[in-house]
Amino acid sequence: MENFFADTQNNEHTMILKCFLIVISLTLAVSCSTSQYYSTKNKKAIKLFEQGKVAPAQSIDQQTRTPNYKEGIRLMERAIKKAPNFWEAHMFAGEMSELIHDYPAAIYHFKKALSLNPKPSSTGSTYFYLANLQLAVGDYDAAINNIDLFQTFRNANPKLLKNAQQIRANCVFAKHAMENPSSFNPINIGPGINTKDPEYFPTITVDGKTILFTRQITDSRVNTPSKTQEDFFISHLTSDTIWQTAIAMPSNVNTVNNEGAPSISADGRSLVFVACPDITGGNYGTDRNGQGSCDLFYSKKLGNTWTNPINLPGKVNTPAWESQPSLSADGKTMYFIRRVSRRGEPRNSDIFVTHLDHNGKWGVAKRLPSYINTPGLEESVLIHPDGKTLYFASRGHIGMGGLDLFLCRLNNDGTWSKPENLGYPINTKYDENSLMVSPNGEIAFFASDREGGFGNLDIYYFTMPESLRPTKTLYFEGLVYNINTRKPIPGKFELIDIATGELVIVSEADRLTGEFIVSLPTNREYALNVSYPGYTFFSKNVNMKSPENLDAIHMDVPMIPIEKSNSEPIILANIFFDLAQSTLREESYVELTKLLEFLKENASIKIEIGGHTDSRGDGTKNKILSENRAKSVEEYLISKGIDRNRLTSKGYASTKPIYTDAQIKAMSSGQEKAHQSNRRTEYKIIK
Repeated sequence: MENFFADTQNNEHTMILKCFLIVISLTLAVSCSTSQYYSTKNKKAIKLFEQGKVAPAQSIDQQTRTPNYKEGIRLMERAIKKAPNFWEAHMFAGEMSELIHDYPAAIYHFKKALSLNPKPSSTGSTYFYLANLQLAVGDYDAAINNIDLFQTFRNANPKLLKNAQQIRANCVFAKHAMENPSSFNPINIGPGINTKDPEYFPTITVDGKTILFTRQITDSRVNTPSKTQEDFFISHLTSDTIWQTAIAMPSNVNTVNNEGAPSISADGRSLVFVACPDITGGNYGTDRNGQGSCDLFYSKKLGNTWTNPINLPGKVNTPAWESQPSLSADGKTMYFIRRVSRRGEPRNSDIFVTHLDHNGKWGVAKRLPSYINTPGLEESVLIHPDGKTLYFASRGHIGMGGLDLFLCRLNNDGTWSKPENLGYPINTKYDENSLMVSPNGEIAFFASDREGGFGNLDIYYFTMPESLRPTKTLYFEGLVYNINTRKPIPGKFELIDIATGELVIVSEADRLTGEFIVSLPTNREYALNVSYPGYTFFSKNVNMKSPENLDAIHMDVPMIPIEKSNSEPIILANIFFDLAQSTLREESYVELTKLLEFLKENASIKIEIGGHTDSRGDGTKNKILSENRAKSVEEYLISKGIDRNRLTSKGYASTKPIYTDAQIKAMSSGQEKAHQSNRRTEYKIIK
């Protein structure tokens, strides 16, 4: 079984210094075989040293099945006690201390060894490894000093020299970042979510009211020494800051095996997550056959029921390890981590992106550019609901020394900006990942084992600095239903940028309840269309260029059955004309395209296009203007292939207002909006 969070915390220092242990062992072995010389002649110290070298492999820890480095350290320290200048023993004690993550002890022993023998080898590698450890504990000045010493050695390893440049750059960056900190006040999210067990990898719906996360629990069914596995839990917001007690996802989603790194869709009705084979033979559990290593799985919520998870349809899963998915707000794009392990090479993971095709299958994933992905680890990717801001963790970019958090922004030409480090103290000398940013961009969530929590890893939140925020994203929620029967309808939503024609969001209302949540990135004006076979399409203009203090829009969508729609006018909310003009503005073509599709799909119907004005101005001129505007729409449809005999047009001027003059006069505010509502283009089915 695989522990997802623990795996992301794997430290590159360990891999580097494991190689160092081999180098030391070979160096000392050659030295001893050729000259039988140690830096001490104390026979008891030498005997303890020889015992300490082999002790880790001879006394395997039965619970973790790992070498017992603590026993090796104990023997090395006994040797040092008998021979304080025994630098070889300090070298081994330092290495084994690092392997159990006791960095201060490792640094002490390496520094002591170098003070006793400033040139233990002709390559100067010890200075490199010491600097790497000092970077890990945040002693940046000392790390820079030792890297500079290492670079003076003529026989320095070229590969290490290349790595040395990044270590030095990390130190310089970290010093500057700490001198220029951003505001950061993490707050524990509370006992509704956090417990004595580790909680991590939060994911949140676009309305900010539902959070889903991973919790590592003790489970007697698990056939491992730790008796732990990972499950999903879900919690709902009960007030501005209070989350209800989290409950486990149903048993068809949570199993005795690990489920990890979930991504919940913007509307809370789709879930993609990673599952790995268990240790007894690669069985994922019921209906969880995989493509190789860890795979991505998919479940959908219908009403209040989650479907049985299936292996993600399409071409994303491979014999490699796919993990840590992040769904876009429209559910049509997904970013994730793919990890490849090659024998003899450091473990690497990169960010990939895939798109959903019209058959509901995910296409072949593409790796993001090399200026985002590095030869090091990229982890914990998040695409914000704005669709343009990507957060991720990386060990390969210049940072504070551990796994740091970065962001990239999608440019208008489809390229990504260069990664930007989130800075100190969001990033520290430790590993940071598992970041989740709220739809409005103001709050960020992350997992931490900092002091003062409820147990091991807890989920915290903090106010995101303005410069690091994505585009504010609101949400549009409501219910789609039959206007006559009130029966829920699973209407299809399309949200289109009027200025560019870009299809921003595609979504569907719940099949059983008709409920929907659609994200709305701000700073744009949208044409919203809702359609379903057998019904006229619903149209709405949604202007998010000046959202002010708006957080959400609630609006129900009544759908009119075609066979009962005679004499019921349907507003075309995204048809635009210049003042007192009847020429269609370019932004109108988004709406007209939907009307064209509707007419082609329903070839037997005939419609009337109606033009309306407000009551202000000359009545005769308004009549002519409304007729000409309706005629413009009619002629456009004819030019696109619609039979002239299926269309008529009529100008109503101000004879059929939505708001009467008396109603407008009685309004204390919003009078201009009322006049604007009266100025409209409609269609109605006449046959």
